[in-house]
This record gives sequence, structure tokens and C-alpha cells, in this order.
Amino acid sequence: QVTLVESGGGLVQPGGSLRLSCTASRSIFSMYSMAWYRQAPGNQRELVADISSGGSRTYADAVKGRFTISVDSTKNAVYLEMGNLKPEDTAVYYCNYRTWSFYDYWGPGTQVTVSI
Repeated sequence: QVTLVESGGGLVQPGGSLRLSCTASRSIFSMYSMAWYRQAPGNQRELVADISSGGSRTYADAVKGRFTISVDSTKNAVYLEMGNLKPEDTAVYYCNYRTWSFYDYWGPGTQVTVSI
């Protein structure tokens, strides 16, 4: 059992930046990967960024060059730095923890709103 808690969401103007944090209730050394997903009203949940246990990172085309995912194993945390935010980035952002057996744990989500 792993509990995930996201924080750092909020309201920001277009072009602004936010840093999302996700803290796990137990060590992330055993993870296969951690990721950030997002879901806007009426849309399906989509992968935003993923980082593997080996440190490889992948990003959705829509956020490449603007978002950066990172982990800090000493804090059992994963972060998503978001820059040059656009209204299209507005969504609930969810933290994902995937085990080596490919079981997914999810956080409750944090709202990000990009608006004038």
C-alpha cells in the first residue's frame, strides 16, 4: 500500500510557472516509475510526464520544453516544474506510482488553473 499526496496547484496567469510536488508514504526506491497525469473536465486522463527508476524521462508533446519531472528519493517525492503555462494546461494533475509488478497507485489530484 502506497499513499500519494500532491501539492502546489493553484491559479496562475498564462506564461507563469508552478511547481507541483508529490510525496509517497513509503520509499520510492522500489518503484518502476513515477509520473504525472492530468485530466480536464470532459476529457480522458492523459500522461504528462514520466520518470523511470533508471532516470529516463518522457513527456507529452504538448508540454515538451516547458515541463520538467524529477524525483528526490531522500524525500520520497516527485516534482513537476511547469513553465510558460497555457490555458490548455488547466486540469487536475495526478501523481502516479507504478511498482515493478505494474500496479498503479494514484494521488487524489491537485487543481491547476491557467487564466487571465
